[in-house]
Amino acid sequence: MENITKVSDFSSVKLKLASPEEIMNWSHGEITKPETINYRTQRYEKDGLFCEKIFGPSKDWECYCGKYKRIRYKGIVCDKCGVEVTKAGVRRERLGHIVLAAPCSHIWFLRGVP
Repeated sequence: MENITKVSDFSSVKLKLASPEEIMNWSHGEITKPETINYRTQRYEKDGLFCEKIFGPSKDWECYCGKYKRIRYKGIVCDKCGVEVTKAGVRRERLGHIVLAAPCSHIWFLRGVP
């Protein structure tokens, strides 16, 4: 119990920019559409900003099309919709990328420290 580090025990924090190669390694897929949610079905749009194929399922242990439901299909990637059957909590961990026509930088790095 004595080895637990407290939040206030840090003397410094070091941040650095991620290289394009690192970002591509972290990414689970490319976002190609600006859409978020289908207004008719109230489901996430495929290849959009909330895509289940890229970020993971919106419901625990269920693919987008509903072919696989329940924990017994854990880890299987649906051949219809391409969604991995796993916990919905992976959506908070996974990243997607957007390919731009030209390289750009965040405004914070243009003028210095925010």
